[in-house]
Amino acid sequence: MDAQPFAPPGSGWPDDPAGPETPVATDAARVLALARRADDLAALTARQSVCRACPRLVAWREQVALERRRAYADQPYWGRPIPGWGDVRPRLLLVGLAPAAHGGNRTGRIFTGDRSGDFLFAALHRVGLAALPNSTRAGDGQALLGARMVAAVRCAPPANSPTPGERDNCRPWLEREVELVLPHLRAVLALGSYAWAAALAAVAAAGLVLPRPRPSFGHGVEVELPGPHRPLFLLGCFHPSQQNTFTGRLSATMLDEVLGRAAIRADLSPPGPPS
Repeated sequence: MDAQPFAPPGSGWPDDPAGPETPVATDAARVLALARRADDLAALTARQSVCRACPRLVAWREQVALERRRAYADQPYWGRPIPGWGDVRPRLLLVGLAPAAHGGNRTGRIFTGDRSGDFLFAALHRVGLAALPNSTRAGDGQALLGARMVAAVRCAPPANSPTPGERDNCRPWLEREVELVLPHLRAVLALGSYAWAAALAAVAAAGLVLPRPRPSFGHGVEVELPGPHRPLFLLGCFHPSQQNTFTGRLSATMLDEVLGRAAIRADLSPPGPPS
């Protein structure tokens, strides 16, 4: 199979939100303009998924898609930014850092195709927030139940470390997504300190007033913020990275507890796998 640097929009990739006519952001100013002009999640996620505003990230994600890991040499790679995914009227929003090079960058879905995602989706299913116990790739039948996932940075970065400039370039995508789902939202769960900072900035941009000093990240930390529709709860959880899960810093029990509490704050079904 000949490798391609990315899946062309509209070429038949499952759940691809974009098409050949989707406008492409090529710099930070264009990201801001296209995000602000997106009237709904469908338009926003389409535009997120074709963004080319950060040259280093574009080069890296496409290099990975061309070279591939040996275990996935016979598989096509998505090779594009990972758009927000899940319920379009979510009560709970999960925020992560960025997709993994051979995870989301390969499969086309956030937290999908790597061990961090396996750990997270198993827990989401146990507490009734995911239809299936695993997430393998776009179009596999997986669905979030009352929840949505987004990344602070939508492209896989080298060494899992986006630069401050790349973070800032990507911020309007997150801010607009939070703004669009805020009328339905009751809780936000930040997976790691990076996501915590991004979530705080996004809800502040949406008009919520943050305490001073700004709340610090910690596993299990919970903050209630006054919102325009109802109070919004922000919860923190260690990121389900292999470094955290393999060392026991984040156990399955710890993750289940925070996810279950987030589900309760979001007024979702009582914890327990779906029937």
